[in-house]
Amino acid sequence: MTETMTHTDTVPLRLLIDGAWIEGTGKDLESTSPTDPGQVVAAGGTATVDDVRTAMAAARAAAADWAATPMAERGAYLARAAGIVTANAEAWGTELAREEGKTVAEGRGEVLRAAQILSYYSAESDRLAGEVFSSPRRGEKILVTRKPLGVVGVITPFNFPIAIPAWKIAPALVFGNTVVWKPASAVPLLAMRLAQALVEAGLPDGVLNLVIGSGALGNEIVNHPELDGLTFTGSTGVGRKLAAAAAGAGVPIQAEMGGKNASVVLEDADLELAVEQVLFGAFRSTGQKCTATSRLILQEGIADAFLARLRERLGQWKTGDPTDPSVHMGPVVSASAAEEIRAGIATSIAQGAGIAFEGDVSGLGDAFVAPTVLEVPDAVNDAWREEFFGPVLAVRRVATTEEAFALANDSEYGLSCALFTQDLSKALAAMESIDVGILHVNSESAGADPHVPFGGAKKSGYGPKEQGGAAKEFFTHTTTVYLRGA
Repeated sequence: MTETMTHTDTVPLRLLIDGAWIEGTGKDLESTSPTDPGQVVAAGGTATVDDVRTAMAAARAAAADWAATPMAERGAYLARAAGIVTANAEAWGTELAREEGKTVAEGRGEVLRAAQILSYYSAESDRLAGEVFSSPRRGEKILVTRKPLGVVGVITPFNFPIAIPAWKIAPALVFGNTVVWKPASAVPLLAMRLAQALVEAGLPDGVLNLVIGSGALGNEIVNHPELDGLTFTGSTGVGRKLAAAAAGAGVPIQAEMGGKNASVVLEDADLELAVEQVLFGAFRSTGQKCTATSRLILQEGIADAFLARLRERLGQWKTGDPTDPSVHMGPVVSASAAEEIRAGIATSIAQGAGIAFEGDVSGLGDAFVAPTVLEVPDAVNDAWREEFFGPVLAVRRVATTEEAFALANDSEYGLSCALFTQDLSKALAAMESIDVGILHVNSESAGADPHVPFGGAKKSGYGPKEQGGAAKEFFTHTTTVYLRGA
């Protein structure tokens, strides 16, 4: 496997199938930097349908031995991989910034988060492994044990190219599953890096297989007869299609999809804190987080003061080359994504939205989108309803707390919400009335920790939650054992 190279080199792409790094024979792929499309970060041939079938066969062949491996041994591979990822955080964080567009500081932080996730699951053998229930019959105990699903397909998005794969692959492996993984084709290099760490940690052949290529490969995975489970993060449209295909095949699926997350700032909030956290939630990672703040609900009494402070902070927000340590925000993942976001902004303005703030990206490349704050007149405006997945914040004003909570709920999505208040009773009321999978009180809407469940309500998610103890609900199935002596 190729070692980490300098930040100007083009890394050759390879597939990982049955323990071997091989050149893909499918269509050539060039992963270019969104900052400068002339920089080719990684390049090589992609996987074919036959490669996916070979990978599935390898995963099936390795499944029995891997499931029989004690969990402590499986965890030890993850612990070693965590050390390798940590040691490469600086280099891989820079590669991530070049390939995906988030800043070097965020890229390094993401690589370290992947290591943290691997470390968390490496200790899974120290946690609860099953349950014992009383039996109504003398001389008998009832045990509930867990077994791996078998061969799991993993399909991951571009926006967190190493952290999201880690939080799927680590629990899949530690619970005894083998994996066939298709990352987003826009970010193949960081996928290779995570696979590289696991291979260097000594992972047995066939336990993890990496196939790089177009979305059609995902269809081949979900329709493959050897598939026992599928975990997906990505767009709502693709997620629903995969869920339908998996359901038709009787395969369990875990899908994390869209979000249109609100931050609610009430009149009693600490405004300095709220402005900072909304700024981070909306514009870090160029707004390319499923948990990013894209809707802002302000109580009338503080709306003008809040927006004035937000404009002041955004005026100091530097957009540019993400490898420059002084830059706060880089490009979105591609010029085509930027074009779609700018079209969405234009539509919102044509529908009556006013520009509360618009940054300056003149002289930068086609993939750069200015940080933009829009005051929208109603709940049917596109900026309020549609997930732009970029640095765009839609604002509405309300009179009461009840109105604010109702507006936060006014979305088909229910992934994350942030509430800013110093009133405990209002925070408790929000816990009861705001229907989301994740609620932050006095912190930004984005963020997840590996030891607690992650996932959305309503149409943001399908199937069991991710991370923490919740992961075992997807990656294992239970066996209820009635245990009685002869």
